[in-house]
Amino acid sequence: MAALQGDGTFAGAPIDVADGYIHLSTAAQLTETVDKHFAGQHDLHVVAVDLAAHGDAIRWEPSRGGQLFPHLYAPMLLETAIAYGPLMRDADGTVRLPIAG
Repeated sequence: MAALQGDGTFAGAPIDVADGYIHLSTAAQLTETVDKHFAGQHDLHVVAVDLAAHGDAIRWEPSRGGQLFPHLYAPMLLETAIAYGPLMRDADGTVRLPIAG
């Protein structure tokens, strides 16, 4: 999050850099993604991204169980972030989307 805010771009987490793209999830996929790949980690942030603003750099590709996930084949730009903030959950454990402000 600091890189996105400070530099205006985010090249991705180490797994993203290794795979050659930034792994994204839809709102419906978000909680499962966080629970599966980030369990036990702290200081996580959620960014809602304008996928259309990234144009052809977004590719929908199959992953978990054949679901299509958006993958970003370019750095994420701060100007395409609709909203961002610390990861928060609702009472039922669902990851709460950040509110644009």
